[in-house]
Amino acid sequence: MSGPDAIDFARTSIYVLLEIIAPTMLTALVVGLAIGLLQALTQIQEATLVFVPKIIAIFVVLLISLPFCGAAMGGLMTDIAQRIAAY
Repeated sequence: MSGPDAIDFARTSIYVLLEIIAPTMLTALVVGLAIGLLQALTQIQEATLVFVPKIIAIFVVLLISLPFCGAAMGGLMTDIAQRIAAY
C-alpha cells in the first residue's frame, strides 16, 4: 500500500467514525445544553440532574441509529476487503 492509499484509507475511516458518532454526540450536546439552561433558569444547581436525561436520550438515539451505524461499518469493511483483495 502506497502513501496516498494509506492516507485515503485513514480519511475514509475517520469519515465513517464521524458519521457513526455524530448523532450520539449531537444528542448529548443538545440535551446537556437544554438541562443546563433549565438549571440556570430555575437556579437548581444539582450536578447529577444532567446525567439521567442525557443517558436516556443517548440510549434512545443509539437504538434508533444502530442500523445506520451497522451499514456504515459494513460498507467500510467491504472497502477494506476490496483493498486487501486488490493487493
